[in-house]
Amino acid sequence: MSAFEPLLVLADIRKNYGAIEALKGISFEIGKGEVVALLGDNGAGKSTLVKIISGGLEPTSGKMLFEGKPFQARTPSEAKTAGIETVYQDLSLATNVDVVGNFFMGRELTRNVLGIKVLDEKRMEAEVAKAMASAGTRIPSLRTRVEHLSGGQRQAIELNRFVHWGGKLVLLDEPFAALGVEQTRRGLETIRHVANQGIGVVIITHIMQQAFQVADRIVVIRQGVVAGDVATKNTSPDAVISMITGESLAGAGSAG
Repeated sequence: MSAFEPLLVLADIRKNYGAIEALKGISFEIGKGEVVALLGDNGAGKSTLVKIISGGLEPTSGKMLFEGKPFQARTPSEAKTAGIETVYQDLSLATNVDVVGNFFMGRELTRNVLGIKVLDEKRMEAEVAKAMASAGTRIPSLRTRVEHLSGGQRQAIELNRFVHWGGKLVLLDEPFAALGVEQTRRGLETIRHVANQGIGVVIITHIMQQAFQVADRIVVIRQGVVAGDVATKNTSPDAVISMITGESLAGAGSAG
């Protein structure tokens, strides 16, 4: 990786639900082209934080900087416009539409035929084919309806679409929970491809092996605070488990 360049900076992010403190002052950074694994037990605050970043919730207090400027999306649509998107397990693809149609949904290309605008199917298919080839994603036919594709292929479509339309930060919520070994391997390769294009990636996973395979850094949240923020190469699964459980903070340290 090149020199660290912050993409998103979180500073003392707090979220209260009445007397309950879901987040108690979260601070860390995500760099351009960096993959950060966000780990922690259920109820640790991971989902709340992701919703704040992606515009689903407003923080009670704290500040965010995105690309060096103050940022707070009030809706997921605002976050998406800024280049931030969350990819959930169930994805947001229309299963009864083919790959090309999903890729260009809401952004269809047209051409004039006798003064009438019609879809430019050839151009759209060519652009999708180029994007897929660049990412190393293999799909037999781009005219296949998504319902007939594997979970891994669907995920690749969503990530490639995100990159194609200028995405800057993608949040992946348990992206491989329903995938087999080979599909997961390809998914991890796709994430690295995305990051290599300068896009920030946050992956939430309960599977430690995946975090160590793909992440540059691991951030552990426990009971609403950052219990560890460490470069993956400088820690171990045992040390991360200690951060998650709170039995010991050995191995937690600076990302460097």
